[in-house]
Amino acid sequence: MAAAILFENVSRRFGTVRAVDNVSFEIADGEFFSMLGPSGSGKTTCLRLIAGFEEPGAGRLLIHGIDTAGVPPYERDVNTVFQDYALFPHMSVLDNVAYGLMVRKVPAAERHARADEMLDLVKLSGLGGRRPSALSGGQRQRVALARALINRPRVLLLDEPLGALDLKLREQMQVELKALQRKLGITFVYVTHDQQEALGMSDRLAVFNEGKIEQIGAPQDIYERPATAFVADFVGNSNLIGRAAAQRLAGLAGPLSVRPEKINFAADYSDVAPPVKAAGTVLEVQYLGATTRYEVELEAGAIVFMVRQNVTTGRAIGPRVGDRIELAWDPGAMLQVSGDDRG
Repeated sequence: MAAAILFENVSRRFGTVRAVDNVSFEIADGEFFSMLGPSGSGKTTCLRLIAGFEEPGAGRLLIHGIDTAGVPPYERDVNTVFQDYALFPHMSVLDNVAYGLMVRKVPAAERHARADEMLDLVKLSGLGGRRPSALSGGQRQRVALARALINRPRVLLLDEPLGALDLKLREQMQVELKALQRKLGITFVYVTHDQQEALGMSDRLAVFNEGKIEQIGAPQDIYERPATAFVADFVGNSNLIGRAAAQRLAGLAGPLSVRPEKINFAADYSDVAPPVKAAGTVLEVQYLGATTRYEVELEAGAIVFMVRQNVTTGRAIGPRVGDRIELAWDPGAMLQVSGDDRG
């Protein structure tokens, strides 16, 4: 079976800027695939290439095995949901959802019936008569989803669709989007700069940087086994320990990546493997509610931070700024990464 989306050595320039630089990857049919990266990394340009809003300067882009060269956006079996919703303020919610069918000259009775089905799918039954201005941000996002899905595209493109929502609503919508994708079984291609969104919803994700893909894989693989210093630093949080400090600490070639939650106080270390131990001085302590974050300057020549869960009510106060402490972690938590040598 042909991949839903296939990039073959695709590049796209804007003047002297190579926004997408010889990128190759594929997205399986029915997959929830995320493109993650900072602003200007190339992820949104890739989405626009799929939608047909941009054309490759080099390489090939196939959708379900069909070369898209010269194929206009309206002839591609894809649809897009944008961050700003792009709803028509003068139309009712029902007419907004049914708009794509109206353009295709579907009879009014059929398009309104299908629009009602879509509103039910996105949990907005009974709100078809309202205007978008009467809805909350989360409800408007659901309307935009229903409108994008009514033409039954085989691929749904989502360009940072939750960026305008507050944290709790964004987390709720993440769960609903993933459940919706599972129910429909269509391919979702999701662009975000939010690592938690990408990790929490994706079957696989690609991490973009400066027009290239640094790493592609399942969320757990990306997080637990970052291939480069950029991925380790960008996806979640990580301590990057440079070559000299890595040699002093563990006799290993650096740079190394160690996630902060993998580090313990030596007195609390309980894993089976003999630990790497590192003495240092506490530089900063931040109480964050569920966790406390400690920044520690190691004698080996690196600065690391660790995160400790606040699981015990009334626990005694931990180390303070200026205290000398000893940290410990499993040697298997240290991963060699390519890229810049920090720390």
